[in-house]
Amino acid sequence: MVLTQEMMDTIEKNNIVWLATASTDDVPNVVPIGLARPLDSGTVLLVANFMNKTFKNLKSNPKASIAVGNVSECPYQFKGDVEIYESGKYFDDAVQWAKSVMAQLNPKAAVLLKVNEIYSVQPGPDAGKKIE
Repeated sequence: MVLTQEMMDTIEKNNIVWLATASTDDVPNVVPIGLARPLDSGTVLLVANFMNKTFKNLKSNPKASIAVGNVSECPYQFKGDVEIYESGKYFDDAVQWAKSVMAQLNPKAAVLLKVNEIYSVQPGPDAGKKIE
């Protein structure tokens, strides 16, 4: 699935995305993420700073969904598979970015969401509709 330039710009400029995960027992969890940005038209980087339940969920059930905090600007939900990097280039880049925002942050990991589905969350008749 391909994110449009508008989608990528809006993810980058918003200061919060909501990350939804589920445990292997199907217990849902949602958390605000302050550091998220697209790496390309199919991948969103999420910096894992304070994740506890979420991080455990992602390791055992590597699927997630995000929505931008201001849905009036970006009325989409992005779903996909995640890859977790606790070392290497993605992790190093995530640490550098996080520390440039707030020096005391100590990221646990770089989480890459590989987007494979996009849905509308725009109020109205197309709410919940899959974007093709």
